[in-house]
Amino acid sequence: MLTREQIQAAVDLKSEVVSVPEWGGDVTVIVMDGRARDVFQVAMQAGDKSVSYFQATLLVATVVGDDAKPLFTADDIEWLRSKSSAALTRVGRIAERLNGFGPAAVEEAAKNSEAAPSGSSGSA
Repeated sequence: MLTREQIQAAVDLKSEVVSVPEWGGDVTVIVMDGRARDVFQVAMQAGDKSVSYFQATLLVATVVGDDAKPLFTADDIEWLRSKSSAALTRVGRIAERLNGFGPAAVEEAAKNSEAAPSGSSGSA
């Protein structure tokens, strides 16, 4: 079993670099920590329910710069919504998968469960 100290020391906030040709480069998408996920969920409950609002809000919560600090703020949501839907969708799908929600996460979970070994646990 894991100890409290092992869990505390675990580096569990993964990231992934995503190519965004529409923007002329790459961005880094991260897994939200618990606090960031809370802020994201509150923003989604209080805000517009459109796809572009969801994607822009998700990018604000998950895209970081080279210094690992958020690249965007909540003030950027409106102009982000005006960017290419292909770019928003590409980055958004990665953010969804990394953070365990949306169709990409469901697909990933299904793949992982298919790959999991089956059979006896070895205990009797």
